[in-house]
Amino acid sequence: MTINGWIQIALFSAIIVALTKPLGGYLARIFTGERTFLSPMLGWLERGIYRLSGVNPNEEQNWLTYAMAMLAFSAAGFIVLYAIQRLQGVLPFNPQHLAAASPDLAFNTAISFVSNTNWQSYVPETTMSYLTQMMGLTMHNFVSAATGVALAVALVRGFARRSAKTVGNFWADLVRCTLYVLLPISVVVGLFFVWQGMPQNLHAYVDATTLEGAKQTIAQGPVASQEVIKMLGTNGGGFFNANSAHPYENPNALTNLVEMILIFSIGAALTNMFGRMVGDERQGWAIFAVMGFLFLAGAGAIYAAEAPGNPAFASMHIDQTASALQAGGNMEGKEVRFGIANSSLFANVTTDASCGAVNTMHDSLMPLAGMIPIVNMMLGEIIFGGVGSGLYGMLLFAILAVFIAGLMVGRTPEYLGKKIEAREVKMAMLAILILPLSILGFTALAVVLKDGLAGPLNAGPHGYSEILYAYTSTTANNGSAFAGLTANTPFYNSTLGFAMLIGRFLMIIPMLATAGSLAGKKIVPPSEGTFPTHGGLFVGLLIGVILQNHEQDTQQSVHRRQRHSPPRHPGSLHQAQPPRDGAQSGDVRGGDRGNADHDPLHPRSGHAHRRSSVLVPDQSVALVHRLVCQFRRSCRGRPRQGAGGKPA
Repeated sequence: MTINGWIQIALFSAIIVALTKPLGGYLARIFTGERTFLSPMLGWLERGIYRLSGVNPNEEQNWLTYAMAMLAFSAAGFIVLYAIQRLQGVLPFNPQHLAAASPDLAFNTAISFVSNTNWQSYVPETTMSYLTQMMGLTMHNFVSAATGVALAVALVRGFARRSAKTVGNFWADLVRCTLYVLLPISVVVGLFFVWQGMPQNLHAYVDATTLEGAKQTIAQGPVASQEVIKMLGTNGGGFFNANSAHPYENPNALTNLVEMILIFSIGAALTNMFGRMVGDERQGWAIFAVMGFLFLAGAGAIYAAEAPGNPAFASMHIDQTASALQAGGNMEGKEVRFGIANSSLFANVTTDASCGAVNTMHDSLMPLAGMIPIVNMMLGEIIFGGVGSGLYGMLLFAILAVFIAGLMVGRTPEYLGKKIEAREVKMAMLAILILPLSILGFTALAVVLKDGLAGPLNAGPHGYSEILYAYTSTTANNGSAFAGLTANTPFYNSTLGFAMLIGRFLMIIPMLATAGSLAGKKIVPPSEGTFPTHGGLFVGLLIGVILQNHEQDTQQSVHRRQRHSPPRHPGSLHQAQPPRDGAQSGDVRGGDRGNADHDPLHPRSGHAHRRSSVLVPDQSVALVHRLVCQFRRSCRGRPRQGAGGKPA
């Protein structure tokens, strides 16, 4: 680790903090219907869209109608994108004459982009035409991101309103987010990307002759316009197979910094918007503090694991120290122009958010560093998270945190003046438990079926990690991967597709039900016994609840891995499987891992039948207990009372 590396991480963090308040204020004005500086330029277009689509923006919807509108819009988007891929061969803007996508791949890709996941089990530049990239994929990058923001705003309205039956108008929220937030930023930053060297054209690919006399095809196309929204909307699906490690998608260190800022900017600003809309900005900063703490912990852990280098090289006397001549550390799978610090930071940022874009191959990270992206996603993409989904995921954990605190101190739990009762807790738990159910269920299925075992390239534990990472990434709507997995097969295209559907929509429905329930409640004035949710005590409690939830998921995954039987047939995870004939070792944010014979994690003889017992201390439970005890001590001498009620 170097001072320069820490300075770069600190610089990025400072920029995000600086952007949070002004952008959050702008978002609050948009979704409360106030006039903004873009209203004179775009107001006529917004009104025209409403007239053409027959939408009355002033006619609000209850949570169920809001949910049905969102589901209908997503279903229509899925059908259109599926049709574009299947008809690609006869549609225009296809200079490379690429054939139509197979039915299972079209199914997987349509779900992927509708759900804001952008998992790509194919090589984009050899699979998708320009029309599919622009009209299909890029368009969904905009509307899926706007859908996420709209859903978060609906939940915020649930907290902000009192005795209300509605949570807003989905169509108005969708239009306003796209028109006033996503499009203006994309136009400005897209032009900046073109200036920095990203292609933006509709020309055919270029054939070049290398110095050795070999023929090379150089892909190009409308790259910059897709790159900016893939980052801003935390989508992640790249125009090229190498994603943001490709020089056409990420030419230099400056574009790398801008791309990371785009990933976090809206997610961070939504916390400030939340505080403004509920009438107390401190509430937003408390949520921001939780996200910031978890982000810094992950960034530091990855950097600390990658900077010392690979210990397996120690016996080879290979110099891995940072110097004026080399970046040092574990440079496998990384771009020299980014180095260790920016590669580690990007890996953490893209998995904190539900982006999934990569500038380094996660499959090449050191074991501890590779664990952090999985942990980030298993937490539910709540560390700033996807645009919208990060905020509403964190608020569900906040509901759970105040409920636990209320149980421990014997008081009626409340959050922002709203009593948290059985319905809200049940809906929050249902939304939170959807993720581990999908991750562990599909992973278990894949490691016992022949079609699932044929996917991993690597042998042993790392092969299991490739499968676990894939279902974690798709369920969390991230899209990145340990790229050794051959995912472009009917089994993985279908199961990963269902994982994306579950992770996106089965979490949204109970979340919107929570929003509707909260909107109908009265706001109770704070009293002496009200648990303050804007200070350090609440921040610590919320962090403890989040980590405890993940700790239980991790223990289940570890125990499942330990119970995995020793190899009995060629399809076992303990034997590397080559890709099927004709199957692409697909994009999924990178290419092949290499020859499995060189896997340092291959099981050694005599260890296959050994069973170990892993004891994971409940440190997060102890943290929650200590925080609640501290709260109880601070309340001693005060009269016991209900939420906002008068002292008994």
